[in-house]
Amino acid sequence: MLTSLAEAAPRQRPAYRSFHANVQRVERLSPHFMRVTFAGDELAGFGTAGLDQRVKVVLPVAGRGFADFPDGDDWYRAWRELPAELRNVFRTYTVRAVRPDAGEVDIDFAMHGDLGPASAWATRATPGDEIIIIGPDELSPDRAVGIDFRPGVVDTVLLAGDETAAPAICAILEQLPAHAAGVAVIEVPSPLDALEVHAPDGVEVRWLARDGADVHGDRLVPVVRDWVARNCSADARLTGDSVDAAQALAAAEQADLDDAPLWDVPEGRSLDGDCYAWLAGEASVITALRRFLVREAGLDRRQVAFMGYWRRGRAELE
Repeated sequence: MLTSLAEAAPRQRPAYRSFHANVQRVERLSPHFMRVTFAGDELAGFGTAGLDQRVKVVLPVAGRGFADFPDGDDWYRAWRELPAELRNVFRTYTVRAVRPDAGEVDIDFAMHGDLGPASAWATRATPGDEIIIIGPDELSPDRAVGIDFRPGVVDTVLLAGDETAAPAICAILEQLPAHAAGVAVIEVPSPLDALEVHAPDGVEVRWLARDGADVHGDRLVPVVRDWVARNCSADARLTGDSVDAAQALAAAEQADLDDAPLWDVPEGRSLDGDCYAWLAGEASVITALRRFLVREAGLDRRQVAFMGYWRRGRAELE
């Protein structure tokens, strides 16, 4: 009997899989940042592509832990089919560091008390606690899936976001080439939340504290606008695809924010040029920044990676 092509072809190793681990260490970095180090034999195979690669942190169900969580390639479909009371909650994070030789992974949590399940879990995490991370498989040919920082050949980079984007921005900064130039602007709740990060000499790191103000973006937006006005090419013009992008954004402004795109990343590497912008954080703030970059500053949409990590008043963006 002839074997079908589907049966004959070697099965490609999935980009992501579940990794079972335990809490190894918990370190309070600042008033609003907690670093949790996970350890386990399976983490020796965790992906090391780094940058802003996304992972899912799966949290235990009270009284059942991970007894019902479906491992395997098709975990998400199987998870959706579980009764709601048996579904483990999970949240999206970026990896701060991977040490495969030690079987360790660091994830930094932006802490906001018990307002979200992941923050509540991290607040109470102690060494030995069990966890599951859905993360990249180092042996997969698609190990770089989930990385959205993909600049082309550019003169300057702009990284901007709030505290939820800080771990990704710090990871990106520490992996930039030594000759990189640009700025990272990070809005955080308190002046004490400015974290130590090793960036290239040509990349300025600016921590902006809301310092009691409750409005996200009030510090971030004007600083980004000023930096772009002084550092990105003033002779950029809206032409071709840029015009189309600006028109699309203008149309989106006429709708409620709920209907506006919340995640828009250039396919492959961005266009070469003078500037590349990576924006992440609260959706309305990041939407406003992208609108400024494309409509006013004249950047091509393919030079801007835009990610609404969360929306004010919601637990998590889907």
